[in-house]
Amino acid sequence: MIGAICFSTKAVIVKLAYRDTSVDAVTLLALRMLFSLPFFVISALSVSGKQGNVKFTSKQWLAVAIVGCLGYYISSLFDFLGLQYVSAGMERLILFVYPTLVLLISSLLLKEKIKKLQWIAVAVTYGGLLLAFVNEADFQSGENNHFVLGSILILVCAFTYATYIVGSGRLIPVLGAAKFNSYAMSFACLAVLAHFFITSDGSLLHFSPSVYYYSLLMAVLSTVVPSYLVSEGIKRIGSDNAAIVGSIGPVSTILQAYFLLYEPISPIQLFGTLLILAGVLIITLKKKAPEARTVA
Repeated sequence: MIGAICFSTKAVIVKLAYRDTSVDAVTLLALRMLFSLPFFVISALSVSGKQGNVKFTSKQWLAVAIVGCLGYYISSLFDFLGLQYVSAGMERLILFVYPTLVLLISSLLLKEKIKKLQWIAVAVTYGGLLLAFVNEADFQSGENNHFVLGSILILVCAFTYATYIVGSGRLIPVLGAAKFNSYAMSFACLAVLAHFFITSDGSLLHFSPSVYYYSLLMAVLSTVVPSYLVSEGIKRIGSDNAAIVGSIGPVSTILQAYFLLYEPISPIQLFGTLLILAGVLIITLKKKAPEARTVA
């Protein structure tokens, strides 16, 4: 639960950084990954140094790199870009439809049959998202004409993260959760940093102290610490129960955004949130959850 709450602080920290500094999305993401990278590299080396470690094949290295970059480079990039235009609470609600996207992708690519109850869960989830979206769109009208663009960017983030979940679900049973996560995150960090240095003329050394403070806070509190907490939690209660506990994430973000960012909470948004949580829980209870279940 603490891990899920820590993960949910990411959107709030990003919005605070946008509010208090002039940092752009790519730079902020690069700094997050720069501060996170040493932890994941040390973890990867530690896991690989254990007795009985089995080396990756060339295909496995490629698969880990692609899946890792898809989940925490491409997905995170769309997320940070979208957060420029939508509220933290709305971002988390859109992202939390990813279990239904996992279900749909698995059906299309892996030919897994979707049961009637699961279709109902999908309908309930997207009904809740539509309610929250319409309410937020009405509130944003006249204030932010890029709301729809931001929502689309976050939805693309949810789709790419769902694809990551499907891919990791195939790789983790073969490679092991700790080893996969450490190397996948390391590849993602390197990809983000490469993106920054290719597309930016500047460096990462000339920003105000506030930018580094928010980046370091996001790296430690919203990236490294929760990844280990959730992994340890899964060992003790199982991935299905961990996914259910992780449902606290959207609620946590909405509450944090209310108190820290002064984002309003409407009855319609709360009802839409409950519908999304209900749909996700139905799918979680009926379909075994992959190892990496919490949105980062």
